[in-house]
Amino acid sequence: MNKKLVIAIDGPAGAGKSTIAKLVAEKLGYAYIDTGAMYRSVTWKFLQTKAAFDEQLISELAERMVIEFRPEASVNRVFVDGVEVTEAIRKAEVTCNVSKVAAIGPVREAMVAQQRRMGEAGGVLMDGRDIGTVVFPHADLKIFLTATVEERARRRYKELTEKGEIIDLATLQQEIAQRDKQDSEREISPLRQAEDALLLDSSDMTIAEVAAFIIRLVQEKENVLCNN
Repeated sequence: MNKKLVIAIDGPAGAGKSTIAKLVAEKLGYAYIDTGAMYRSVTWKFLQTKAAFDEQLISELAERMVIEFRPEASVNRVFVDGVEVTEAIRKAEVTCNVSKVAAIGPVREAMVAQQRRMGEAGGVLMDGRDIGTVVFPHADLKIFLTATVEERARRRYKELTEKGEIIDLATLQQEIAQRDKQDSEREISPLRQAEDALLLDSSDMTIAEVAAFIIRLVQEKENVLCNN
């Protein structure tokens, strides 16, 4: 049997990490852990309190909350303390606040601890901003997935309009560029490519092409480890 790996996919907002990661995990029979959804879950939990931004309160919530992923058909359902938040954590209010929440040290510590427990047995695929640099620096395979700001905005625009939301494409581009800046400049676990990660620019690739490319990489890595 091939060895089950720990696979890390990092990259900026809107690069398609979650879409690709879910597809690859499903094809390979790996568990998919959406770390971005975990930080969104903390943000959602805090927003439910209606309190002013408070790092201590947010940190305490992150320490206590239980996040679960329950795959169902093509959906990776997310639960916070038993409540499904799959759709709620994708709302605009969460999106606008998640970078600030994810930059809080104790919040990241709490989430990283959960992520490491989830992946310690192998056979997992995680995507986020710091999986290959902080969460699993010794991951068996690291990929830094990116695309141009323009292409990422176009994809997000298509996704939102198909859901019936009205949004300006130029505004989306500005928001994504600002998110890149925030994620790259934050003091704790900034977005950066691990030295041993493969850079994969998906600007001119389809979802199927990116997924097939990563699946080949995983299978080759599994075979090498199995034969050693």
